[in-house]
Amino acid sequence: MKKALLAISVLSISIYSQELSSAIIKKLEFKGQKIAKIFCQQDKLPKTQASVEELISKISSSKACGDISANKIKAVAYYLHNKGNIKKVVKFKVPNGAKCPVCGMFVYKYPKWAAHMVVNGKNLYFDGVKDMLKYYFFDEDFKYDRNQISKVEVRDFYSLESLNATKAFYVIGSKVYGPMGNELIPFKTQKEAKNFITDHGGRLIEFSKVTPQIVMGLDKK
Repeated sequence: MKKALLAISVLSISIYSQELSSAIIKKLEFKGQKIAKIFCQQDKLPKTQASVEELISKISSSKACGDISANKIKAVAYYLHNKGNIKKVVKFKVPNGAKCPVCGMFVYKYPKWAAHMVVNGKNLYFDGVKDMLKYYFFDEDFKYDRNQISKVEVRDFYSLESLNATKAFYVIGSKVYGPMGNELIPFKTQKEAKNFITDHGGRLIEFSKVTPQIVMGLDKK
């Protein structure tokens, strides 16, 4: 009976693993990396040449991470499974006190949504891609020379990695809102953007297809 229940449990974990999107797996890997450093005894952690299901079982039985929750064990297992492929996320830092030049909101309070632009050597921070694109498109209103822009960055929605804004993929019209309401939500890959749409709705758009009308339409103007 116990063996049958264990088999069903492992099967359930296996099926669930297959259903996870790449974006969710990536979040689990980074979460597991932090948990492993804080709670786990490195010399007791199992080798990475095993499936996620096997790693979950080994971490639990070895007590390598103490009495952490099943969700944390799962995160550590995903981290160990893909340990060699995890890269340090590089992201721009938002200084304390930084205000959005479009709406005046304090950007550092919402780091997940922050966008960054360098104009004539000056760093500008925005509380979201939408406001950054207002600044970008309506340069006459904000009195600057668009030719002096040397960098435009956004953050991947899941990993917060810094991305070249012109190469990112965006989702608009989803059920997820930023600090200023409807947003252009950035992703590193088209696949991650489509996975997000499956979960939260919206539609995919590339930077080159974004127009001033689309940006203002997010505010229903």
